This record gives sequence, C-alpha cells and structure tokens, in this order.
Amino acid sequence: MTETDTVAFDWQSFLRAWSEEWADSLPDDEARDEDDETARRARWLGFPPASEERITAMEERLGRRMPPSYREFLAVSDGWRHAGGFVWLLAGTGEARWHDNASGLADLFEEYLDEDAGPEERQEADIWRRGLQLDVESDVTHVLLDPEDVDENGEWAVYTWSSWRAAPPERHADFAAFMREMHREFHSLRAGGGDGEPEFVNDTTRRLDAQVDQARMDALRGDWERAAQALDEATEYGRPRAAGLRDQLRRLLGQSSGVDFEGLVTDPRYASELLPPLVAEHASHSHWDDSTLTYHLRGADDDLLALAQATLKQVRGGTYRYTATGPFGEAVERARELARWGDTDGAWQVLRAAVPLWEPLGPDHLAPLGWVADPLLGPLATPERGRELLSTPRGGQVGEAPTPTTPLDPGGLAWLAEPDPGNNRRTFRFVLVEGVDPEDLPRRLTDTDGDSDSDSEKDGAGGGAGLSEPLTSWEARRRWLDGRREFSSYDDRAVVSVGRAGPGWSFAFDGEPAPFGGQRFVSPAPRASAGTRAVVVWSGLRKGHEEAYFHLSVARDGAEQYAFTYADGEVRQSGEIPPALDPSRFLSGGPRGGAETERALLEAVAGEFGVHLPRHAITHGRLHTFTTGSWTRPPMEGETYMVIRMG
Repeated sequence: MTETDTVAFDWQSFLRAWSEEWADSLPDDEARDEDDETARRARWLGFPPASEERITAMEERLGRRMPPSYREFLAVSDGWRHAGGFVWLLAGTGEARWHDNASGLADLFEEYLDEDAGPEERQEADIWRRGLQLDVESDVTHVLLDPEDVDENGEWAVYTWSSWRAAPPERHADFAAFMREMHREFHSLRAGGGDGEPEFVNDTTRRLDAQVDQARMDALRGDWERAAQALDEATEYGRPRAAGLRDQLRRLLGQSSGVDFEGLVTDPRYASELLPPLVAEHASHSHWDDSTLTYHLRGADDDLLALAQATLKQVRGGTYRYTATGPFGEAVERARELARWGDTDGAWQVLRAAVPLWEPLGPDHLAPLGWVADPLLGPLATPERGRELLSTPRGGQVGEAPTPTTPLDPGGLAWLAEPDPGNNRRTFRFVLVEGVDPEDLPRRLTDTDGDSDSDSEKDGAGGGAGLSEPLTSWEARRRWLDGRREFSSYDDRAVVSVGRAGPGWSFAFDGEPAPFGGQRFVSPAPRASAGTRAVVVWSGLRKGHEEAYFHLSVARDGAEQYAFTYADGEVRQSGEIPPALDPSRFLSGGPRGGAETERALLEAVAGEFGVHLPRHAITHGRLHTFTTGSWTRPPMEGETYMVIRMG
C-alpha cells in the first residue's frame, strides 16, 4: 500500500462514503437503468464481497497472486460501478482477464517507437500484452494492472489510457491509488453542479472547503507550502475557489502554463490583480488567437471583457502600468523608478519591504500579482523572489519575516566577461558619464546637428527627450531596424540602453556593436564629457578566431585625458594613464586568454571609477534606449565605403 507503510487502507469506509456521495448527487427525475437504480436505493456502488476461496480461484485461473490492495478491495466488493466518470464497471473476480493485446494497442504504440526508444518506452508499449484488464464497461477507457511494475510491497502499478485523451498512459502506484484518483475524478465532475442537480455537499466537500479556508489564512501568514499542499488536494477534487487560490501561488513561483485563476479572474473585485498576469501570459505567445483569452474568461460580463482587451493592448504595447493602493502602492511607484534606470535589486528591496503593508482586494486574494505583467517590475520576478514574497506575512497577518534572497546583480563590470546563455555576447561597448542623469545622455551622445536617426528616438515613459519607453535589447534592436532603408559602412550609430552605473554615474550600453574599425573610430568620450568626466570602453577580446581588440578612453570637460587601444596585436596609447589601468599590466605580449584578460581589465575600470553595470536589467529587463551619433568619422577623400539602399 502507498497510503501509508504501517496503516492498512480502510476500504469499507472509503467505498461506503463514495457510494453515499454518489447516491446523494443524483437528481430524483434522472433516467437510470435498473442496475444503477438498485445501487442508488442501496446506496452502494459495489457488489457483495468476494470470499477468499473465490479470490484464490481467480488467481489460479490467471496464474498469478493478485497484489495486496486489489485483494483487499475484492474482499469488500467484488467489482465496482462508476469508477470515476468514464469507467462504468470495474472487474471483480469473474471479469478480470489478461488483456493479451485484445485491443491491438500494442501494435499501435510500437509503431511510434524508433531505434532510440529506451527500455521504459518499450515496456510501456508492451503493457497491452502483459497487463491484467480491469475495465469491463467504459467510455473507451482502459484500466490495466501491470504484473511487471511491482513495488517492494508486492503492489502492481495501474495504467489507464483513453483514446480521446491526447496523452500517454497514466501510471498509478497501485490499485488503491487508482481508486482514490477515481474518487477525486468523480468529485471534480460533480463539483460544478448543473440545472436540476442536487447541491453537492457531503463530509468530503465540507472537509475540503474548510481546508481551503485554512489554506488562505496559512498563505497570508507566509506558510505558503502548507497552503499549496492543501489547495492541491482541494483542486483535484474540484472544489470552488481552490484552483484560483492555488494559481496565485503558482504564478509567483514562476509557473505560468495552465495558470488561469479559475473562478476568480472573472470576479470584478480581483480583476485589477489577476487579469494582467493572465493577459501577459497570453501576449507572450504570439501565435495564440485571442479567442484563447476569451475562453479563460468565460462567464465574464462585457465590462470585464472590455477591460481584458484594453489590458492586452497595453501589455503588447509595453505601456501597462501596475498600480496599487496605500503604502504598498507608494512602494510600487518608488520601485518602478529604480527599475527604469536599472536598479532591479533596489527595486525588489523596496517592494519586499512593503509586502507586510499590502492589503488584499477581497477574501480570496492571497498576494499582489499584477506587478508581474508590468514591463518594468515584471523582470524583477524570479521563483526565489516569489517564494520570498509568499513567505512574508501580509494582509494584516503577523509572523516571521523570511531570509532575503540573494541579489541578482553581481556588481562591478567583470560579469561582462562571462559567457551569456548561447555565448552570443562576444563584444560590447559602453559609455559612462559622471554627475549627470540618464535623461541627459541623448543630448551628449547624439549628433550636434540633430541628425541622429530621429525615427528611432521616441518620447516614451521615461520622459527624457530622445529616450524610448523601456524596451528589452531585442525590442530596441528590432525597432531600430524596422523601416530602415539605408545602411552605410561608415556610419556607426549605436542603439544603447541607459541607466545608472552607481553613485554619481550614468551609462549607455550597446551589447551588439558593429565591427570595430580602429583607423576610423572616434571615441564619444570627449563630447559626452562636457562639464564633467566620461569613460568609453569597447571590448572584443573574446572574438574567437577573429582579431581581438580593446579600447579605453577617458575625457574631461570635452577633452581626452588618456586612452589606449589594443588592436592588430599592438597597443597604442596617449595621455598619462593611471597605473591601475596601464595596458602593459594586461596586454603585454598580447591577451593571455581573452576572457581572463577582459575580466581583469573590467575589474580595473570598475575599481578606478567606482562603477558597475546592472546585469539583470541589461540582459533580462527593460531600459530606456536611444540611438547615438556615429562612433566613426566620415570618410576622407580617397577612402571608399559602401551604402546599401533598400526599396
């Protein structure tokens, strides 16, 4: 038995309660065959118990001793009616028989096996030859005991499969586990009720509904694991509210597939919190038809459907903005301001500190959720942070605060030398400007004559002239390319993300720079440094078989102070370079291991200027962007270049 290793399963009580629940759930005027009517009046879905002699005779006929839980079941009821919703008669001692591929399904399953199929897949296909068939009457649903899938207690696994379900056979640890699952299936099918059906209330539903109420309080106290376990069981039984409550926990734990907040998302009280994450998941699948969203909102009124469509438009356009009331709402605004300039760790700290002050919108609201759909706040979410939030007492409850999660940003600049997923970031460049806000960077880094790809410079949520609304690096690159008809080999304008690079510094970062042209490269540091100091770094030390390069330049008040460039195996330098940045420390004799040298150089730059770049915001978040002026000089007389015009 798998229910417990020491306590036998109480078949008599379990089957009697199931039978009475079934009988009470039937409408008085429903047409029933004689057998079902007899069962209803007797309030018993089973049959008389099988004697030990009858069980032994069956075993002699089949040539195998039956597993313990099936034997114990037969001793209480020799067969069963209505096991779940799709098996109408389950075999007793007289009907159980070896399937022996009577359905021909072994041949069908074996057709899908290829030469790479493993032993488990082949054993699964062979179940149709060796299994003991228990389904007698069903809706094309097969129930087989597997004599070769046996546990240490002698229990045989049960496999079920329905031709109308697009899924492989489902395994149950033993017969008792299978019957408990069928009882849950019966409950889930009855829970919704229907016109003319009696109210489905019994000891099981009362126990589970009380469990749901307790789970809600446990969740608000921060004991989300206990709450999740209780809600999982209640959801399997189809109890109202359970799935909607459980989905709130699941979404914050990083799960989005199948999360639709059933029974709650269409309640106007919770729409402002539950609609946005549902809509955001829908929007993330560009191939999904909008009817998919409507399906999840079945039963909603016209106002809520209109709100869903408006929210979908905002999410797709990157303009959705999460708001909340009270002190938590004030923290949301502060967190958004930090996140929009790259300080995602600081933003999370602000949100986390305000969670104890959060208040639910109603009795079935467990945690703030709408923020995960916000283009700036959503990237803060990780499963670890979700657990931290859920572990925090809130909604007027008290308890012990959880241990804070580890920050996502490592600090400094050395992370740029680490491989990214896919190892695509082999080159990058950035500008650091001291004592200015990020909004001021477009003025410093675009062309002085104003000719700077104005089509890609749109006022966005950030408000700074020339800054877009917050975008991912991929969105910014795509927008820059959309509609372009001319590409020049001499004009190197960078699409940069901007933010804060530590106390007193702002940054502009380009993770997909054009090829480095050392002879025509013009550092933007002097023009960015008017009235202050600016630093430019351009690295290509991990170019593989291509020629490696690295550039550093520092300017103050519009004039370059010092610089060096490593390219073509040589170092060219100017000005008085601080000892900590002396290229001979890193590049003497050429870079020894591109990533190692790059890391050392970046650590030196970070240490010299006290700066860092926010890894999480750059790689996973959204930042304001703009297009800089060219990083190369115009061609001089006699130099050739290429211009490609399209359309």
